[in-house]
Amino acid sequence: MTKELCIVHANCQGEPLVERLLTSPEFAARFECELHTNYTRQPVPVERLDRCALFLHQHLGPEWGDLASASLLQRLPQAAASLCVPNMFFKGYWPTWSGRKGFDFRCEHLDECIAMGLPPEETVLFFLHSDPGERYDLLDLVSRTLAQEREREARTPVKYLDLIIDNYRDTRLFNTVNHPGRMLMDHAARGVLAQLGLAGPDADALARLNAPFADFEQPVNPRVARFFGWDFARADTEYRIYGRRMTFARYAVNYVMAARTGVSDFIGFLQGDSVAL
Repeated sequence: MTKELCIVHANCQGEPLVERLLTSPEFAARFECELHTNYTRQPVPVERLDRCALFLHQHLGPEWGDLASASLLQRLPQAAASLCVPNMFFKGYWPTWSGRKGFDFRCEHLDECIAMGLPPEETVLFFLHSDPGERYDLLDLVSRTLAQEREREARTPVKYLDLIIDNYRDTRLFNTVNHPGRMLMDHAARGVLAQLGLAGPDADALARLNAPFADFEQPVNPRVARFFGWDFARADTEYRIYGRRMTFARYAVNYVMAARTGVSDFIGFLQGDSVAL
């Protein structure tokens, strides 16, 4: 029997979501999935939209033009079903994170230390011994990211923010600001299937899946963790960094090395041979 086409229009969270949806025997028997990455502005061909029976999408506003959610929804067949799925984002572990262009995984606190013009070794030492709680209102920054996420969550019937609020203090839930871990991606898949009226994931198949986004765990400043009382991010905690293990201090050394030499592709730097181990 020919399967119906499910188009998933999403960011990096789309791939682990599809993997988890396919652990539902009912979903897998009914749909073939096709992932179109939204943040790269990958086009969704008209002929694929014409075949679409189920459109799973993260909300994109009118500034996205032809890729805006409203535009794509208008081009679907009348009989197609659609569902806005979660697009999870959380700065709580990295309250001084910034999406400002020019450097991957930017930390405004560390950038301020670099701007002081000290030698690299002194810059790292100064940063590691500085107290972000004195420079920033950390409680306010975390409250802001939760409030912003409540607005994002309002666009999808699959609710997840309460799960974050209930667990983020005791368990690390994100590997980066927009890379949720296993608990949240499993929760999203269950929620999507429930909204579609389909059987949930097979528990054993779900457990066998690899953890999402496991190649990079952005280190958490242990002073931020100490401020909030998080036990999972100490000074000696090691993180997976593209095949290597690093503490937060070692990660800061590499950040300073890359920034001081004009590197903008920090991801490539961490994956390369210039990393300080």
